[in-house]
Amino acid sequence: MNEFDTHTVFNQAPAFENVNLFACDAALREAVQREGGAAAVPALSVLGARLGRAAMQDLARQANVNPPRLHNFDRAGRRIDEVEFHPAWHQLMTLLIESGAHASPWDGGATQVARAAQYILFGQLENGSQCPVTMTYAAVPALRQAPRLAARWLPKILSREYDPRSLPLEQKRGALIGMGMTEKQGGSDVRSNTTRAVAVDAADGARLFGAADAQDLYRIVGHKWFFSAPQSDAHLILAQTGEEGGAGLSCFLLPRFLPDGSRNQIRVQRLKDKLGNRSNASSEVEFTGAYAWLVGAPGRGVPTILEMASHTRLDCVLGSAGIMRAALSHALHHARGRAVFGRPLAQQALMQNVLADLALESEAATAFALRLARCFDEKADPAQAALARLLTPAGKYWICKRGPGFGAEAMEVMGGAGYVEDGPLARLYREFPVNSIWEGSGNVMCLDLLRALGKTAAREALAAELALAGRADGHFNAYADALLADLARPQTDEYGARRLAERIVLAVQAALLLRHAPAYVAQAFARSRLAAGVGGAYGCLPDGVDCGAILARALL
Repeated sequence: MNEFDTHTVFNQAPAFENVNLFACDAALREAVQREGGAAAVPALSVLGARLGRAAMQDLARQANVNPPRLHNFDRAGRRIDEVEFHPAWHQLMTLLIESGAHASPWDGGATQVARAAQYILFGQLENGSQCPVTMTYAAVPALRQAPRLAARWLPKILSREYDPRSLPLEQKRGALIGMGMTEKQGGSDVRSNTTRAVAVDAADGARLFGAADAQDLYRIVGHKWFFSAPQSDAHLILAQTGEEGGAGLSCFLLPRFLPDGSRNQIRVQRLKDKLGNRSNASSEVEFTGAYAWLVGAPGRGVPTILEMASHTRLDCVLGSAGIMRAALSHALHHARGRAVFGRPLAQQALMQNVLADLALESEAATAFALRLARCFDEKADPAQAALARLLTPAGKYWICKRGPGFGAEAMEVMGGAGYVEDGPLARLYREFPVNSIWEGSGNVMCLDLLRALGKTAAREALAAELALAGRADGHFNAYADALLADLARPQTDEYGARRLAERIVLAVQAALLLRHAPAYVAQAFARSRLAAGVGGAYGCLPDGVDCGAILARALL
């Protein structure tokens, strides 16, 4: 150091990059193997290495510092409602679509479990681009309720080519599907929607669409306050059919372009200025007589769209598990590379308590998420379908709810370096809340949980799942016994529904860890989550926990 140097940079951990995100995650690798995704392990390893590269991390940064821009008109004043994205967004979307994250369970390319592992890996990179992929993936079971539409749309939806061009479906190599449910006056109460649909005369429809596509054709008038990914090739929406006392709320597929190349009458009013998910476009729109096709039976819009919602809610669980894993990896990597008072942070007792607690939370979220994905693989089994019906809203509530506090703690591990925009922690922290809010807030999920518990099959399926853990752990035994005893009584207490959802998820997580994780992980989770009087901030693990072993496993 010469006399004019002000300082030499040292004691700074290198960036967490050029790492195989799959190979370094023992919990994810083990869960994939046991839950039915073993055949995908080689591909997941390749994907993990690719997503962990420094260049990919930079794409995520660029996509977020250069958010989408709306252009309502072209230079001549024609209405176009085009959304312009940074090239980094398109590169991320290309990778997601080429990997089949939107399609693989539907075209035989992979199990739901393998696709879930993909999604957790992508969640560690960039979350905004996951939104249109999730909606496209989740739209498939809903569209299959309309065979004529499915025959036309599914080949483009299942395509592995990302095609962002603004063209009619017939001219595209691949298609994306969005959704628009929320209106200003309703929020989660979609039955209060005022957007209306009027049937089109068959002869009029045939002149524009041809005789086949004139069936079940409607014109839509109204608005949506949240219209996700307006650049998508079509959206699933809800609208009222008939006059008051008529058919009621129905589901529709609303294309962006008409067959003659003209734009459907979807007016994008503005893009939302959001806390997070900034790389992704969310919008407000008005429909001024837009054409759309009925999906499902008239008046059965909510049950039809729930076929989509169950899969989007699964992705909320997966997305939160992925962001948790990313936040933990960055925090633990930092703590291993930075010394304080002569020792690495990761070797200091109190910091070990915090990091090990975060590691337990992340592993439990991963184990739960992939077990839930297996329920979706095995829905032909009534017991697995019942378990999915119960654990989807419970997991959507609890795992997503744990995210913001987890992100704040991981950020605190890195101190000021975590709080600034130079690194990924600030962006990851902003991403956590959307998974709680989107597709049904916490209260909506807990009320849905109560509906699921109204069926005996759900309670029986949960009891069978918990029984697989055996009776070796006293904390778990007492917790599971008390939970199942409470569930034997009718569940009508809305006031306590959040606590009930939490108890169910913690019991399932503990059961999975007791069955499959090392004893030092499973016992630490049970003692810190299930024992009486526990809870509160991260970093309050009881005495005797082997933090060193937990942290060695957490990031290989």
